Amino acid sequence: MTHQDILLGVNIDHCATVRQARYRDMAETCGGIIEPDPVFFAHQSELAGADSITVHPREDQRHIQRQDVRRLRKCVHVPLNLEMAATDSMLEFALEVMPDYALLVPENREEVTTEGGLNVLESQDRVSKVVEALKNAGIIVSLFIDPDPEQIKVSADIGVPVVELHTGAYANAYFTPERQNEFSRLKSGAEFGHESGLKINAGHGINYVNIAEVRTLPHLHELNIGHSIVSRSLFTGVQEAVREMRRLMNVR
Repeated sequence: MTHQDILLGVNIDHCATVRQARYRDMAETCGGIIEPDPVFFAHQSELAGADSITVHPREDQRHIQRQDVRRLRKCVHVPLNLEMAATDSMLEFALEVMPDYALLVPENREEVTTEGGLNVLESQDRVSKVVEALKNAGIIVSLFIDPDPEQIKVSADIGVPVVELHTGAYANAYFTPERQNEFSRLKSGAEFGHESGLKINAGHGINYVNIAEVRTLPHLHELNIGHSIVSRSLFTGVQEAVREMRRLMNVR
């Protein structure tokens, strides 16, 4: 890897989704008849060149379980990125497992997956307190936000070093006339974030087709991709799915 490469964070949540579809009532999360094991998925991703592993333990425990995160903390050799709601419970858990990175995200009970960025403007006090606690523990904190100048500005004001731009609206509009408008929003957001002194990550809905355009966004440091890689791995295996995405991200 060269210093110009875009890094790849592999989100393994939906490996756990497959496990929970059958074994959600089991007391254990691995071993015996229980499969697949998201920790093994993470290991395979590491071997194929993943630069970090991302997980999002939700309140409703729909996929990744806290036991998974504890095992990952002991096993993974690349940085562990914990997506988390800005709640007391998740802050306590983050301070227990001590991930390398923490990404604050919105969390709505009825959504299938995270839809939309964190509204930092409306929750600035709460977010600031969680950010301060995580930073004091030595955890690198980022905020998952829409590419909106006001959200970017308040994120910089709070003092996080990184933002992750929500690419979901762009991904959903990819085959519609709105695609270029959404891409322009992302491009402007990346430029403004960089000018504001922030490191720029991006994620949500990135796949093996739209990556050709996403990778051209300016100042990209890391992309976090999950569903598409888990889906591709059903046909090619985990390592090939990760290697192919990294290759497409960094075509010369």
